[in-house]
Amino acid sequence: MFQEFWINVQYGMNHVLDINAYDHVLFLIVLAVPYLFNDWQRVLWLVTMFTVGHSISLVLASYGKVKVDANLIEFLIPVTIMIVAIYNVFTAGKTAKSQKIGLLFVSTLFFGLVHGFGFAREFRMSLDKGDSKFLRLIEFALGIEIAQVIIVFIILFLGYIFQTVFRFSKRDWIMVISAIVIGLVIPMLLNSPFLG
Repeated sequence: MFQEFWINVQYGMNHVLDINAYDHVLFLIVLAVPYLFNDWQRVLWLVTMFTVGHSISLVLASYGKVKVDANLIEFLIPVTIMIVAIYNVFTAGKTAKSQKIGLLFVSTLFFGLVHGFGFAREFRMSLDKGDSKFLRLIEFALGIEIAQVIIVFIILFLGYIFQTVFRFSKRDWIMVISAIVIGLVIPMLLNSPFLG
């Protein structure tokens, strides 16, 4: 029983940490880069919003309630990354921590929904006929959450190192990392089958 649970959790973790599907990591980078360790609660809420969105779309798709065009999803995934990266560029150095819900929360939930639909086909194929879909979804979501927390911790740690040891200003750190991500996302957008 535990072995099956751990396999499903690892499946969720590998889904996030897959080097060939780095869009997920790019989104987490632009999501976490404006924050420091003392903002961990806000970052955790953002990460959890992603997992919630991802899980909702997997439930809807796995139970056959919603079907979405795969090409549209492949286009929308880099769009959401671009939105948050551009948002970072324009708000770098400004404090907007008082906002409980804003663009980041909405886009994080939306990215989760989009990314979940993008993964739904593969997830459905991984289900055995006797599997409890809902239980698998919960275990998979737990794996996603664990992997995201690991990535976000690394980003916060790198931010701390660059801003304390290398004396990067917070604004420069956000601008540079967000600009790099924008540079990586533009080809994803241009190569999207949706535009072809």
